[in-house]
Amino acid sequence: MITASVKIFDTPSDLAESMASELKKIIDVVILNKNKVSIAISGGNTPMILFQTLGNNYKHKIDWSRVSIFWVDERCVPPESEESNFGMTHKFLLSVINIPEKNIHHIDGENIPFKEAERYAGVLRNNLRLNNNLPQFDIILLGMGDDGHTASIFPDQMYLLNSDNYCEVAMNPYTGQKRITLTGKIINNADRKYFIVTGMNKAKILKEILDKDNDYLKYPASHITEVEGPLKWYLDKDAACLLSSDQK
Repeated sequence: MITASVKIFDTPSDLAESMASELKKIIDVVILNKNKVSIAISGGNTPMILFQTLGNNYKHKIDWSRVSIFWVDERCVPPESEESNFGMTHKFLLSVINIPEKNIHHIDGENIPFKEAERYAGVLRNNLRLNNNLPQFDIILLGMGDDGHTASIFPDQMYLLNSDNYCEVAMNPYTGQKRITLTGKIINNADRKYFIVTGMNKAKILKEILDKDNDYLKYPASHITEVEGPLKWYLDKDAACLLSSDQK
């Protein structure tokens, strides 16, 4: 079951500004306590705005030398592809900030998918602390598709939520494109989890998930929980348009 803190913003840009500020605060606290911080990030239009905001306004405000960046998922495409999550992040954030190359742990989408899933699992194992005998991120940023998928865990591949593997090969059921994704146990094990959701096309499913209404458990995003740490939802007003007033 989801219990969540919900924040709603007028525009995706307002959301990105607030999310960037929140990240700055958390990164500072985690670095103070642990000397370094690990973040798993997602692709998409709203994260792109967030990355632009971080690059423009937080280039010198965050100690990027102590930040390690990982990816929630990646399409099986080369980094120069317009579909590459890494490529987008590099363009709008990584090429702007002063972050050591060794702190960037991207999924190699051009590799053989099953081999890359195994390789990236090793990257997690070797670079993250263990909690509950699983690698643990300090922060994970998630999106949600208009079918309720998160990471690359689609409704027809719910088994990926409970896989004992850290990473798996998934397939976009609409295009047949293969992807590498973190699995549900790794996502849920993160210390802090954020959903960033924008657009009216997400509103109906978002309401079902937050209200725990109808057959909401058929959506992968509904299985991300607060068991290991807080879960917050950052929404624009279009995505939140169907939520009841007590949720707003």
